[in-house]
Formats: sequence, C-alpha cells, structure tokens
Amino acid sequence: MIRPPSLLSVALAIGLLSSAPALAAFPSAPDGPAPTVAPVLKLVTPGVVNIAVQGRVRVNNPLLADPFFRQFFNIPNGPIERKTQASGSGVIVDADKGYVMTNNHVVENADVIEVTLRDRRTVKATLIGRDPQTDIAILQIQADNLTAVPMGDSDKSEVGDFVLAIGNPFGLGQTVTSGIVSALGRSGLGIEGFEDFIQTDAAINPGNSGGALVDLKGRLIGINTAILAPAGGNVGVGFAVPINMAKSIMEQLLRYGTVEHGRIGIGGQDMNEEIARGLGTSRTEGGVVTTIEPDSSADRAGLKVGDIVVAVDHIPVRNWISVVNRIALARVDAAVTVTIERKGVVSDLHVTVAAAPAKPRAARGQQYQ
Repeated sequence: MIRPPSLLSVALAIGLLSSAPALAAFPSAPDGPAPTVAPVLKLVTPGVVNIAVQGRVRVNNPLLADPFFRQFFNIPNGPIERKTQASGSGVIVDADKGYVMTNNHVVENADVIEVTLRDRRTVKATLIGRDPQTDIAILQIQADNLTAVPMGDSDKSEVGDFVLAIGNPFGLGQTVTSGIVSALGRSGLGIEGFEDFIQTDAAINPGNSGGALVDLKGRLIGINTAILAPAGGNVGVGFAVPINMAKSIMEQLLRYGTVEHGRIGIGGQDMNEEIARGLGTSRTEGGVVTTIEPDSSADRAGLKVGDIVVAVDHIPVRNWISVVNRIALARVDAAVTVTIERKGVVSDLHVTVAAAPAKPRAARGQQYQ
C-alpha cells in the first residue's frame, strides 16, 4: 500500500527546492560566423557529376579453350562476354559545350554512359576520347544550365595546401572530404603509364575516381584517380592526376581524337646532393641525363650525358619524371625547348619529339624519354 506524502514532507521538499542553487546557464557561442567552406562548395558542387556505366567484358577462362568442355556444357563457339556495371565521378570543365572530364578506367568497355547532375537530372553521355596512359577520358553531354568547375594551375600547388575532394564514393551520392596536399610528383606506383600524381590525405574511396580535387578558392587542381588501400578502404593516401596534365590530354583528344605520347631518346634520373657534388653544381632539382640513344632526336639536338635538365618549354621541372611527362605530353613532330645546365652554363636546346612505343620503357631507377 502506497501512502500519500504528508504535509510535512511536502513542505520540506518545497523548502529544499527553493534553497537549491539555480541551474547554470549554457555558455553562449561567440558572435560571428564559424569557419566554413560551404560558400566554395556551393559554387563548385554543381560542376561535379556522378557517372554510371554499363558495358561488356570478355571472360577469359582456360576451360573455354577446351572443345569438350564447351560441348559438355553446351557453350557456343566464340568469345564469351558478361555484362558489367560500374559507377564513378566526373567534372564539368566546359559548360557551353558540355565537356566532362573523368578517368579512363571509369568508362573503358562502356556501351552506355549516363551522367547524373547535382540537380538530379540524368543524361546520356558520348565518349569523345580517352587515354589509358594517363587515365583521362573526356565525355560530352547535352543539357542546359550546366556549371563548370574553373581550372587552376597544378604547377603552383604546394605541399600543405588545403584541398577538397568531391565525388561519388561507394555510389552513395555526392560527398565532400577535406585534407591537404601531402606530396607532389608521386611516380613509380605502377598505376599508369605516365605518373606525376598529387598525393592527398583527403578521403578518396571507390567511386571517387574521376571526381574533383579543388583548392579553397574552388579551382580544379586534380582529377581523383587512385588510392593505396592495403586494408581495402581509405587510409589517407590518395592520388590525383594534376589538372595541367589532364588539360593537355583533353586538348589533344578534342583536337585530334587521340593522344600520341612523344619521346626524344634519353634516359635519366633525379638530381640529388651526391650527383650535384659530382657535377660541381648546387642545383638539386631537375633530372640528369644518364643515357642517350644514338641518332635519336636528343642526340641530333646536342644533348650530352651529364646534362642537367632544368626546364621543358620554359616550365621548371622538379625531377626526372617531370621531364618524362612534359615531353610525353608534347605532340609528335612538335619542337620542345629543353633547358639544360652543362658545366655551370644554362642554355636552351630545341628538340623534335618522336613517337613513343606503345608502352613507356622503364628500368629500375631510370625512366626513359
């Protein structure tokens, strides 16, 4: 049986409550807006799209080469194909003409490509061209009221710059992550034929491929391409193709329909302090020529073993892979200006670019160009 409270207990309770200190007020937030990148994203995100791909790939199985196996399972003669579906991201780089930049691996083997815009419109896309060596592809869509992401200058990027990665990870829809530029000129990863990656710790996951890497002014500085994922997910090591490289590929695809990677017939390696001491120079950036193919474009132009390449077409190079990429992106039969330092004297040599093999030749410790 529950007894009702007595008048005395009620009075005591009221007295205790009245004597208790008042609850402390919550601290108020300081005046003024909180730091945010929302205004930048409002300008940029309409230019980043989701890409859905349907295609076919050939099934390679040794058993299919066995006539008895095919007959037993009633498999018709000829190649066997299976349907595939994939998703990725892209960036509108020309609103008037509807050009969308993405990764080659997102759209290769595609029969149907659909682009979903930020406002949820879905339109069919046409493949203009692609370059497997740099993993860049260009699409075109027909739609009104498109927004392009303005291109920046990836050569001016520095380690420590804040960046934003925008894409479609795991097919979830448009997602934004942030980080910094962790390193520049990453190469030797075996991801692409020509590598000069921007490394970032902004989270990049499957589905982000082809998306935008932008600076805090909303300028496109890279196309998100790959990650190192030993555990199967993001570990803070992502890579983006520098926009200057991607832009050069785009210009060739739009003008010629294909990309011809050039070479001049030299091999080399990065400059370092030990090599600099041996050559009697204080220069530690650029690349030193270690081999020259006889009767190559470089040989005829007068390059020598021991020359330090410091710029290509008057654009400074950080390392040897930068030399390789600058020349590889030049059109075949075009003349490039190779700036060298030889015995302390800097001079320009004009070299005609020749066609490169189907795959760039590489040996441990060296990159050939």
